[in-house]
Amino acid sequence: MNYLSVGRPHPLGKIFHLLSRNQESMFNNHQNGNLRPTVVKRFEQYKDRWTSYGANAGILGISEKLSLGDLRRFEIFCDYSDEFLEEISADVAVTKWKKHAILFEEGTYLDLAFVVVSGSVEVYLRKAAPADLRRARPNGNAHAVNTVLQTQLSKLDKNGKDIVFLSAMDFNLPAGKVALLGAGEIFGEIGAMNGWPQSVTARAATDCVLLQIRVPALRRMKRKSSALKQRLDKIYRERSLSAQLRTTPLLQACDRAFLEALAQKVELVSYEPNEIIAKEGDPAEAFYLVRSGFVKLSQKMGEGEIVVSYLAKGMTLGEAELLLEGRREWHCTAASVEFTDLVKVSWEDFQALLKQHPGVGKRLWETAVARIKEMGARKKNLSQSQFVQTALEKGLVQGNSILVIDMDVCTRCDECVRGCADTHGGRPRFVREGDKYENFLITKACYHCHDPVCLVGCPTGAIRRSGAGDVVEIVDNLCIGCKACANNCPYDAIVMHETGEVWAQNMLPELLRGKPRLLASKCDLCYKTNHGPACVQNCPHGCAVRIGSVEEFQRLMAR
Repeated sequence: MNYLSVGRPHPLGKIFHLLSRNQESMFNNHQNGNLRPTVVKRFEQYKDRWTSYGANAGILGISEKLSLGDLRRFEIFCDYSDEFLEEISADVAVTKWKKHAILFEEGTYLDLAFVVVSGSVEVYLRKAAPADLRRARPNGNAHAVNTVLQTQLSKLDKNGKDIVFLSAMDFNLPAGKVALLGAGEIFGEIGAMNGWPQSVTARAATDCVLLQIRVPALRRMKRKSSALKQRLDKIYRERSLSAQLRTTPLLQACDRAFLEALAQKVELVSYEPNEIIAKEGDPAEAFYLVRSGFVKLSQKMGEGEIVVSYLAKGMTLGEAELLLEGRREWHCTAASVEFTDLVKVSWEDFQALLKQHPGVGKRLWETAVARIKEMGARKKNLSQSQFVQTALEKGLVQGNSILVIDMDVCTRCDECVRGCADTHGGRPRFVREGDKYENFLITKACYHCHDPVCLVGCPTGAIRRSGAGDVVEIVDNLCIGCKACANNCPYDAIVMHETGEVWAQNMLPELLRGKPRLLASKCDLCYKTNHGPACVQNCPHGCAVRIGSVEEFQRLMAR
């Protein structure tokens, strides 16, 4: 396998001279050994950006770490200080792609946003959906991948009603249609920042130069510049928002003209982890739809507060406060659990929505009553509140398949681990340890998350959706042991194994040369077998159980 290193100069030829006479300096202007330690550290991180596909990837060149002068040649960086640009420079690269090169496909998880510098890029829906999207429909038919994605990303809320995640689409394109993007246009950022798979395929329509910005840097840029935020929000409104509002079950009965007008009025707001969205007792003046992330709802109790509920993508906040007559104030404090994006609907637009579409009000009343009952139950039963707090802190709300073990029954025989090892060539995919809640051990086995952040940034594509349900797997012959997925996993569910080999001296990237060759492994739910997860099947006492939701875990504990 060939690897393209970005730790070495890659001449890009005449196309970079179109940007500046000195543009090629970006490939060799950081070889000075006298750099400050912090700069060296960032440069070492930067040098690890590369691709495993070599010449077949269509990448003709990737820049080294850009200087302040290089960054300021691009309009998108003009609003920032030198200090800020130095901080984010390791997360920015300029690449040259050859004509017809595929930048990404539907279903791909990205940690990048792209800006077209020169040339053009076309985005479109492929004739057949990738395997991990085809599974959304039993017959595998995909006339429009947007529809498939909506089906795939649909879930049932706590009342058994279908909800659709607002962040499911980057482009509202019918099958067979192509959108052409030219110099200055941004793409890929909606899915990347919301942690959802891309809904279209992107291909270089010509030889082109692209600016690539990783999500951590883009988030900071958006937070720091109101002009960039407005620009990204405008793109989201034009490409996706009205279509996404139409597919939200709450608004499906609304007429198209009303939703298109609403899409232009709503405010798009973002919050960082632990940031307060609404505070208990403050005036309630808006209604929110959760676009991405999780929101924790808590209420005062005595000298402290307890967690009474949480919201996920597609759910709403503020219906109880705005529907009840009299003084409108927040009944609870809402805080972002992670990076969270919301659609904010003003009081006036909320009232117009209820007036023109009474059916929406009926559904909101049902949601409000259910949530009030839920909050009351949590305040009466503090163990339920503690459980919700644990579920949010430990990421259980993310999981599709979480391995828990009843430690009151478990004899520590380790048959679950041995069964896993026997199924996977002698290499176990998890360890029997983790966090404990009451008598249950929440093991460090892959959760197969709704939003698998481990997929982001894998340079070889070794970690991916398998196309079998919610399974996330690692392909051994593609893995190079770079630890990117293990470092990204917040739940320590990816194990690095020694292979006994050492990387050759001609290995690319150069950073791996002479180092022990590692291999990442994780649970794949034994999906290639006919017996299901071996950890569960091999437990002689029936104390190892796979759960698919927080509610399922609660039922298990109740039994």
